[in-house]
Amino acid sequence: MPTPVSTPQSKSTLVPLKPFERDTVNKIFLGAVDRHRRDRALVSKTGGAWTPISDRELLERVSALAAALAEAGVGPGDRVAILSENRPEWAMADYATLGLGAIDVPIYATLPANQVAYILRDCAAKVVFASRDQLPKILEVRGELPELATVVAFDDPGGAAGVRPFGELLEAGRRAVGGGFDFRARALAVTPDQVATLIYTSGTTGTPKGVMLTHHNLASNVAGILQHGFDRVIRKGDVTLSFLPLSHVFERIVDYIYFDVGCTTTYAESMDKVADNLLEVSPTVAVSVPRLFEKIYARVTAATGVKAKLVAWARRVGEAVADARLAGRTPPAGALLQFRLADRLVFSKLRARTGGGLRLFVSGGAPLSAEIAKFFHAAGLPVYEGYGLTETSPVIAVNRPGAVRLGTVGPVIPGVEVAIGDGGEVLTRGPHVMKGYWNNPDATSEVIDGDGWFHTGDIGVLEDGGFLRITDRLKNILVTAGGKNIAPQPMENLAALSPYVAQVVMIGDRRAFPSMIVVPDFEVLGPWAKSHGLDPSDRAALCREPRVVSLVQEDVVGRLDDFARYELPKKVLLLPDEFTIENGMLTPTLKVRRKAVEQRYGAEIEGLYEGQPAEG
Repeated sequence: MPTPVSTPQSKSTLVPLKPFERDTVNKIFLGAVDRHRRDRALVSKTGGAWTPISDRELLERVSALAAALAEAGVGPGDRVAILSENRPEWAMADYATLGLGAIDVPIYATLPANQVAYILRDCAAKVVFASRDQLPKILEVRGELPELATVVAFDDPGGAAGVRPFGELLEAGRRAVGGGFDFRARALAVTPDQVATLIYTSGTTGTPKGVMLTHHNLASNVAGILQHGFDRVIRKGDVTLSFLPLSHVFERIVDYIYFDVGCTTTYAESMDKVADNLLEVSPTVAVSVPRLFEKIYARVTAATGVKAKLVAWARRVGEAVADARLAGRTPPAGALLQFRLADRLVFSKLRARTGGGLRLFVSGGAPLSAEIAKFFHAAGLPVYEGYGLTETSPVIAVNRPGAVRLGTVGPVIPGVEVAIGDGGEVLTRGPHVMKGYWNNPDATSEVIDGDGWFHTGDIGVLEDGGFLRITDRLKNILVTAGGKNIAPQPMENLAALSPYVAQVVMIGDRRAFPSMIVVPDFEVLGPWAKSHGLDPSDRAALCREPRVVSLVQEDVVGRLDDFARYELPKKVLLLPDEFTIENGMLTPTLKVRRKAVEQRYGAEIEGLYEGQPAEG
């Protein structure tokens, strides 16, 4: 059923998007290569050393790869999948595919083989690129994919039958380029309205849907973000560390911005190596999801003894200075004097752990606690939170230097409209909104109404100054057995600030009262357990121990004083196993699959509510 036309309750002021020449990803790529002529356009670690690729080398390889793909039968509109961790070859495959007017389909490297097969089958991919660790998934399901004509291995395929090595493909393409293949002409002939990429939503519920984003969708988002003020803070010559998956549109749009501006994009070896790579690369700008900031914050604030008192003092001093600066005021001289000491003793050490050169972080993909954001601003590592969805290319709004309001996702970027519709739902329209879902017009009409508004499914408010605040997801709202409506996300965000909490999910829909499911941070909990005569290595026993449950519950609930009594969790269930992508509890974008958690731990949850009456 089509979504009815909306009557917005309030709307943002539209900031016009200034004209921009680079209106396709191909023009962004070629324009950057021509303008910057960097010796270090892309950098990755090979053989234990950081190895650069210049703009000239990159263009040569992308041209050759496009020529080889054309020889393999890839043309406008054909689908080419990329199943790999971040690396230069990922970008090469992307730019080469788009240069032919074909559509690339990024696939999360964390997906199991059966889900990879679903995506490849649904989009009818003709070619797939795969890294060493991902190739076995393709080989396992290849027999189920009649449309898949070519498999390309970024690394040595080890003799796997019917797999073309990436180097061999490049050599074939170089011969085609020598024979007259003109990549630039092909790439510049691609029009803004052509679909550039097909990104399958990870989805906390239901079957993944393929989001069709055009060249104009992506290029307008690049232009809008830069015109939002980031053209003044992301500079030519900046060094970046790319570690969020390129299969996620957030990292991908940011990498396009880096390339357009003239930065050096360095690829992390893996998520496990990010901490080491930060020290080795010393990036100046980076983006992340809140989980990284939450982990750093938890480690710093979990200090004990004298160090805990020092950290607490430095935090108070730093946040007072941050409050003044964020409000546009000059902090008092006495406060600045204390801050310099706090910076030398505490904050400078934190900055050193990120490589010592970072000027800014951008956070997206999930809500970031205002308390954590303020802590990083105090530490001289400003984090600018933004908001968007895959369907919106992705950025809708983002805080920026000179326009920061913690707890919000910032002002709406140029060219984008935002409205608040029925039930507080955030609506948006503009050049960033997707063309639709692949082969799914019914699903498309359910989210894009007759006036062109995309229904995000998020609940939010527009505040004075045009700042957007996201409060929850419509589908996350809990309705207790007593008929009370509860938005869980604000409480989950506060609960996550507890040093004892690694992951948290609030439940209570159609239940007597709300409860919280918590995966403890066992690294923090361990010393406490040992000091109380408990075995820190026995996680299951710790989660059953009444003293541990009481400790976590008191710390969590104590942070929720501002909520109504009926909203507060009455019980806490501790779980010994982390929510992961592999066990199905997290999406590839690290969002908790609430239904999956409730199903897996159904018996434990039922135990919380046995014999409990509904509360009013």
